[in-house]
Amino acid sequence: MEPLALRPVTDGDRDFLADVYASTRAEELEATGWTDAEKAGFCRMQFDAQDAHYRQHYPGARFEVIESAGVAVGRLYVDRWPREIRIMDITLLPGHRGKGIGTRLLEELQQEAAASGKLLSIHVERMNPALKLYDRLGFQLIEDKGVYLLLGWTAGAKDVT
Repeated sequence: MEPLALRPVTDGDRDFLADVYASTRAEELEATGWTDAEKAGFCRMQFDAQDAHYRQHYPGARFEVIESAGVAVGRLYVDRWPREIRIMDITLLPGHRGKGIGTRLLEELQQEAAASGKLLSIHVERMNPALKLYDRLGFQLIEDKGVYLLLGWTAGAKDVT
């Protein structure tokens, strides 16, 4: 297994992080008929809005770049609250998905949650293929929020609701 590392996001990472975000929208934007430049502009605008939202509403969060064998491959944003660890975002570039990186990071967060007696939670879009991963790792539905599902995991729990 390649070594994984997390490092704090820096201002120099903005273009990389915008590319990571754009990779999550590529499939849906194929149907728009937009030019590549229009798609890129839209994704950058959406990334900037999302980033501003996260920084405003999660001031204590850790914003980190995921590195595999020294190469930036994704992002992990996590906020730690008194009774909960909230995964705000975990995204890998397409070429690095399905290789166990997300599983390893989520399992590390599960270990942290178990050791601290906290709930580990994440909002996931209803159509996100990663739902299978969360299910396999024992996350359960806490709340159906329409487009998003709030999932949670607690050590040894059969049901988090």
